[in-house]
Amino acid sequence: MNQAVIRITLALLLATAASAVCAQAPAQAYDPALLSGHHFRQVGPWRGGRATTVTGVPSQPHTFYMGTVGGGVWRTTDAGHSWSNLTDGQIAVGSMGAVAVAGSNPGIIYAGTGSSKIRSNVSIGRGVYKSVDAGKSWQFIGLRDVGQISTIRINPANPDEVFVAATGNPFKYSADRGVYRTRDGGKTWTKILYLNETLGAADLEFQADDPKTLYAAMWHGIRRPWTITSGSTDGGLYKSSDGGDSWTKLAGGLPTGLFGRANIGVSAAAPGRLYALIEAKPGSGLYRSDDHGKSWRLVNGEGRLTTRPFYYTTLGVDPGNADVVLVGNEDWFKSTDAGKSFVEQQTPHGDNHDVWINPGNSQIMVQSNDGGANVSLDGGKTWSVQSNQPTSELYQVAVDNQFPYRLYGAQQDNTTVIVPSQPLGDGQAYKIGPGCETGPTIPKIDDPLVVWGGCKGQFSRVDLRTNMNEQQYWIGSESLYGSNPKDLRFRFQRVAPMEVSPVEPMTVYYGSQFLHRTRDGGVNWEVISPDLTANPPERQMASGDPITIDATGEEVYSTLYAIRESQVKPGVIWTGSNDGLLHVTQDGGKSWKNITPKSLPPGGRVQNIEPGVRNAGTAYVALNRYLLGDFAPYIYRTDDYGQTWTKLTDGRNGIAADEPTRVVREDPQRPGLLFAGTEFGIYVSFDRGGQWQRFQNDLPVVPVTDIRLAHGDLVMSTQGRGFYILDNLGALRQSSGATAVPQLFTPAIATRISASADMGGPASEGPDYKLPGAQIEYIVPASAAGAPLTISIVDAAGQTIRSFSSDGAQPRAGGGYRYRPTYPTKLNNTPGFHRFTWNLRHSGQVQPAAPAGGRAPVGPVVPPGDYTVVLQAGTVKTMQPLKLVADPRVLATGVTNSDLNEQYQHNLAVLRLEADTTAAVARVKAGLVALKQEPDAARLAALQPIADALIAPPVRYSPPGLDNHVRYLRSQTDEYDGKIGNHPRERLADLRRQIDAVVARLDKALGSQTR
Repeated sequence: MNQAVIRITLALLLATAASAVCAQAPAQAYDPALLSGHHFRQVGPWRGGRATTVTGVPSQPHTFYMGTVGGGVWRTTDAGHSWSNLTDGQIAVGSMGAVAVAGSNPGIIYAGTGSSKIRSNVSIGRGVYKSVDAGKSWQFIGLRDVGQISTIRINPANPDEVFVAATGNPFKYSADRGVYRTRDGGKTWTKILYLNETLGAADLEFQADDPKTLYAAMWHGIRRPWTITSGSTDGGLYKSSDGGDSWTKLAGGLPTGLFGRANIGVSAAAPGRLYALIEAKPGSGLYRSDDHGKSWRLVNGEGRLTTRPFYYTTLGVDPGNADVVLVGNEDWFKSTDAGKSFVEQQTPHGDNHDVWINPGNSQIMVQSNDGGANVSLDGGKTWSVQSNQPTSELYQVAVDNQFPYRLYGAQQDNTTVIVPSQPLGDGQAYKIGPGCETGPTIPKIDDPLVVWGGCKGQFSRVDLRTNMNEQQYWIGSESLYGSNPKDLRFRFQRVAPMEVSPVEPMTVYYGSQFLHRTRDGGVNWEVISPDLTANPPERQMASGDPITIDATGEEVYSTLYAIRESQVKPGVIWTGSNDGLLHVTQDGGKSWKNITPKSLPPGGRVQNIEPGVRNAGTAYVALNRYLLGDFAPYIYRTDDYGQTWTKLTDGRNGIAADEPTRVVREDPQRPGLLFAGTEFGIYVSFDRGGQWQRFQNDLPVVPVTDIRLAHGDLVMSTQGRGFYILDNLGALRQSSGATAVPQLFTPAIATRISASADMGGPASEGPDYKLPGAQIEYIVPASAAGAPLTISIVDAAGQTIRSFSSDGAQPRAGGGYRYRPTYPTKLNNTPGFHRFTWNLRHSGQVQPAAPAGGRAPVGPVVPPGDYTVVLQAGTVKTMQPLKLVADPRVLATGVTNSDLNEQYQHNLAVLRLEADTTAAVARVKAGLVALKQEPDAARLAALQPIADALIAPPVRYSPPGLDNHVRYLRSQTDEYDGKIGNHPRERLADLRRQIDAVVARLDKALGSQTR
């Protein structure tokens, strides 16, 4: 990029608000090479999230699989001590409903997508996948539109015969529900059990001794934004005795009224015995048959066994003892008397969804819940941990202004979390914040140690300096649980929105059907709006029909779901409801205007709002209607306070026609640059939404629930894989599109991190932390691929202090007594975008240069200041400024930039001393070798005392030589950021005199020409 282009680019970045909202440019797609090299790094929290399906391998007693609700399929081969993902980049959805391993060939695995435990935030399934190499590779084999898959059963003797139970699309009825069979390994499928478009298959089991005999549980289950329906008069249990060709509805003691979700249990120890855990009205409970399903009796009707049946109904039977029955819902229960009585047992987490017991050893089992998967080798007495599964579902993300900055969010069925973007050196990968599993949790804008928390209308705040003294200030002081929304004073949804004013530190907004505001940090609240929802009266009801009430606040309809205040013009506040309305006030809540787009179908959820970062009249809105069965993407933009709207998604401009949108954000630096999070990943637009490009790279396919653009980074929360960060948006902000020559981007401001700081560990063992240093980014066009490249760092005096080349050596591996990362030393000259991290160290090359065959020591970390990055590609030379600043945490201790510069100069002086010492050692060793070949007593007498003083003997803990003393001095001041004390200075002067004297003696003994 030449200087003229640089000036044009910078001018664009500094464009005024008026120019930012000029006429939209023609839709354009940027070269995918610009996007391809960016890395999404996962920063935690490193703890498990919801897993609704598990299985194991009978012949491999320590191998188990789990399917998560947003993070794909995972495997452990060491009984749960570690888990690894098998499906990233291969399966097009993250939501998993069933995983099955062929008993006759453990290399064959079938994965059915779409978790069938249908919360309102469940992600849709998109068919069945198969692996024939134990999960190394996967192939899509059909059934894309069957929705959520509850169960997969493989014929024990024939892995090509597979049965799939599909509960269906959780948000609309369709003829795709039912039971499917393949007899050719998934090449073709036949629907073998279908009753009507409302009934799906909630479970499917073989008779334990006959795979031609199958039992299926048919269930009417569907979610609406205002309720969960579970049960009907036409649901029930069905049996086939001919491999699924024909089916008979079972009766003989089973419930005859409303029949809800059911799960069937079988055991090889008693093939004629069946158990069924059934939601029914009347008659919920555990049923038993001892004659292959001809007759049944209710053996236990305790209500605790069928809590929230649409979400649990978990049943397992010991394959070696048919009297041992396991039941899971909010708690975990075990019976040893065939279900007559149950004892509660402990699992690592509540809300239990699945269990698999090894048929060869009943002590070995794997169980899943809302905290992940856990393995037991002693029959459930003890379990493996869940802190090795980064699969948390996060509802939102906020970012503070600290360094390193922290990420704030709420994890489903867990706590709120505060996660650092970089290691803090305190041994904590995350902290727990205020609020509850639904959040939000947001830091105070001028003091991140004060954090606001939300929990279904319950507001709280905590000062982290007071050891979590969480002060509760609940708006309305009403419990949502069990309530009919129409009877509530304030209709708070389970994920009630909260907005911290971007301009007033003590002002916070909270949303019921009204907008609430506090100006004293939450102690006192006022209502500043009318009802901002559509509020159709027929949708106000306690959720859960026709059998089980499930009023937890999740289906409270006609509430606010998004609140944002403009930073450009305080007092401009945008709101969106979960029943489809948008409103705006331009006077801080005194007056309101309904600005709902006329083209928007009614009833959907306004998921996120993004106020314009340049123009107060601009806003972007992401809506989704998938809870109504409409999977189209909906992103709108207004530039006139909602008087008119432009729809930015039409199913043809980049985002697929069946890919719901969850969030859209506008870049604060580059006009026109937008990011959108969808049900299946992330997209970018360079022209205000005219054209979208998929920006997935190494981000797993996972619902992106929220995005923040802060500190020059893109920060995301996901539903199934925790928080992710895309560091440094500089290249996306600066690129003008295709380039014919290698292009160097202006680097982001780099922060000088102490060399002894905690750099974190391998990403496979915890959060993926970026390498501290300067991120240098460049693009190599295909036409220049393979040509030599060099990058040089030049200081303010014009001296080159470090150079790298595409022909350079590969980096040396890191090591030491604690983890140290390996920094790149060789440039990548293949086509595409590349990010190279310089560790901020001097090359270590000083005069005199290292002797031939020797290796220069690692140079010191350079001081804060202005540097220049020079990219040389053939005859094309590009220069970009690089600014290096001190770590603000270091400056807060009283250390100044001047101190750091003095430290650098001192370390350079020590480095020169070490270079002189190394050269002297090389001369002495060479002289002694020469004397062995041509003995000279006088010269040996002169040289040996010098060698004794200069070189330590090669025996550990021998008296140190001057070479040891010099290296020791360098290590003293090279691993921290701070002032140089008098002793290192004095020692440097003393060693300098001694080494200079040694060199003079060497010159006399060997002759100066040997230098």
